[in-house]
Amino acid sequence: MKENETVLLRTRHKDKFREYLTTVSGKQFHCEFGIVETAELRDIEPGGTIVSHMGQQFSVIRPRAPDMFRLAKRTGAPIMPKDVGQIISHAGINSSDRILEAGTGSGVLAIYLGSVAKEVISYEIREDFVENARANLSMAGLSNVEVRCGDIVDVMRQGTDFFDAIVLDIKDSAESVKYACSSLLDGGFLVVYSPFIEQAKAVYLEAVGAGFYSVHTLECMERELSVSERGTRPAPARVGHTGYLTFARK
Repeated sequence: MKENETVLLRTRHKDKFREYLTTVSGKQFHCEFGIVETAELRDIEPGGTIVSHMGQQFSVIRPRAPDMFRLAKRTGAPIMPKDVGQIISHAGINSSDRILEAGTGSGVLAIYLGSVAKEVISYEIREDFVENARANLSMAGLSNVEVRCGDIVDVMRQGTDFFDAIVLDIKDSAESVKYACSSLLDGGFLVVYSPFIEQAKAVYLEAVGAGFYSVHTLECMERELSVSERGTRPAPARVGHTGYLTFARK
């Protein structure tokens, strides 16, 4: 592993997996299973193992976006991976795209988008959220994502920079829709996440009124299966619904 690279350490205890994020820094990593000397990670390739001072063995893994979703420090409820998948697929986000995002939060969506797109510029109005998101993005090893503190509406009003997609996960998203056209390239997508159906309706109507075409809203649902010796059925403890995604094209 390389210096300053983020590493996922996975171990098993009482038939359960435990996972931790750390950095190859030469410093000691402490957990309930002992101390791990991260300097030793420099000589270990992904898939190798390292042992703590208490004799606990850890697998050394290069983390991916889902690991960051589960283990990164959060400042609020992040957008769920199933919703991220719909955003990327329905907007056709690819390696040549420049993305403008608002509502950075913990930076989870920015991490997923940055893993796919050429460049991501993300806006967040809370400075404490910005600092945490930057730390998470640094751990994710992404240099193509920039988090800025400010209001995305001010940026879109200027209309001096243009993007292939704009993704909004903010409180007043419906009021921001009409400004998105001035910052989207022709053929670009606007994507808006709404937690409530009233907000989704307002976003839909604003998008139609702003001249977008191919406007449609999807409910974000997922059902996990519970598998046991008795049989297989939808897991009862999981909430399948998260919110609504509205897609509109310029």
